[in-house]
Amino acid sequence: MSTLAILGTLDTKAEEHAFVAAQIRERGHKTLFIDVGTGIEPQIDPDYSRYDVASAIELNLDELLRQQDRGACVVAMSEAAPVFLSDLVAKGAIDGVISLGGGGGTAIATAAMRALPIGFPKVMVSTLASGNIAHYVGTKDIVMIPSVVDVSGLNRISRMIFARATGAICGMVEATLDTDAGKPLIVASMFGNTTTCVNTAKEVLEQAGYEVLVFHATGAGGQAMESLIESGMVAGVLDVTTTEWADEVTGGVLSAGPTRMDAMSKAKVPAVIAPGCVDMANFGERNSVPDKYADRTFYIHNPQVTLMRTNADECAAIGRIIAEKANANPAPVSILLPLKAISEINVEGGPFYDPIADKALFNAIRSHTLVPIQELDEPINSHAFASNCAQTLLELIRRRL
Repeated sequence: MSTLAILGTLDTKAEEHAFVAAQIRERGHKTLFIDVGTGIEPQIDPDYSRYDVASAIELNLDELLRQQDRGACVVAMSEAAPVFLSDLVAKGAIDGVISLGGGGGTAIATAAMRALPIGFPKVMVSTLASGNIAHYVGTKDIVMIPSVVDVSGLNRISRMIFARATGAICGMVEATLDTDAGKPLIVASMFGNTTTCVNTAKEVLEQAGYEVLVFHATGAGGQAMESLIESGMVAGVLDVTTTEWADEVTGGVLSAGPTRMDAMSKAKVPAVIAPGCVDMANFGERNSVPDKYADRTFYIHNPQVTLMRTNADECAAIGRIIAEKANANPAPVSILLPLKAISEINVEGGPFYDPIADKALFNAIRSHTLVPIQELDEPINSHAFASNCAQTLLELIRRRL
């Protein structure tokens, strides 16, 4: 028997959440009502009140309610609910969470769900689930189910949707999987232009007894990798495709944001880092590239993706960032420099061959880093470079143990 948290605005959505609770109990599981409403009094008695939730961040809820600013209330609850729910999970008090909501309820509940570990069952039935839900889901495994009709009372459609959602959350907690068993995890960043490198390193690491999870360095991929690293599930990081920093610096479309490469430091995870594919920033169709870059070197990857060669100034900035991110990690770290090419198209004679920009990149890393650097007279996709990355990471992990 599992305990499922039913988190919602129980002032306006009590009937709907009560229906879900009854369905869950019929399946033999326990329920725990958590109220995050900020309007009238809850229409059913919660196990945890809105004041309990607010106390998680020492929020003076009465003062906030007196302001009668619904937007401010939603923002405040979106800050308190993640802390409160995370504490319940840490204590083992709940095994899953489900919520039903419109705009405000979805914002609050998904904020709480994003704070929970990957693999923890999370279901959100929302009026917003049929649109762009990236900012609600983030990098977590939140199951978003369109409510079809408004979450406003019970009818033949809403009952069907809510019942199916109940079946989903119950099925999740009933499905057993020993996630602690098996091989230790290593995460790796990859782009099409570093595929050969990562595949070669992956083979070496797998032969050493590790499971390697590869993330596509497309912004969302880097964020997902960071999230998994921060979860504490990862034994080592093979971050050989730091290309998302090229997009962050130039305004490209595949940035992972300014916190990229921070998770390894927070989780104190050994890491091998290389400036893979930082020679390229990503834009959409050719006519979507900002006019200020009109005189730059471009490579048409496909009709929807235009790559722009980063220049010396941009490469120097990226090199400094990579070095500083590496410096911040208290765990063993090593930076490996592939002096002959940082991507498949950066080789001599390739469309992005630019020794001046590469030199600016390498010099910036050398002058700012406090961690060991290995310089190999190899392209990034050579067997020698890839194998060296893998062997270095294995040594750093052994040193950490």
